[in-house]
Amino acid sequence: MSTARHSSNAELLDPPRSCPDLDVRDLEKRTRLMRIVTRLIAVSDLGCREIARRAGLPAQKISDLLAGRLEHLSLDELRLVYHSIDPEGALNY
Repeated sequence: MSTARHSSNAELLDPPRSCPDLDVRDLEKRTRLMRIVTRLIAVSDLGCREIARRAGLPAQKISDLLAGRLEHLSLDELRLVYHSIDPEGALNY
């Protein structure tokens, strides 16, 4: 007896893909930007609280970013953090 399902049955059981976190392109952009921002934070003389203050975000968001919890930050929030560290940086996201 086979335990494999037909793909048509699997599609019916999958959750709907309307959640913005499931958008692959958005996730790729956020991942790339997260890597850039975490590197900037590492070489910056600014502390996490100062970065959060400049970006207008709670300090917990910066902690989430540094812990790799990408799902807690939107692309706009990542852009804010980027520009709070490097105000003149040319970001194309």
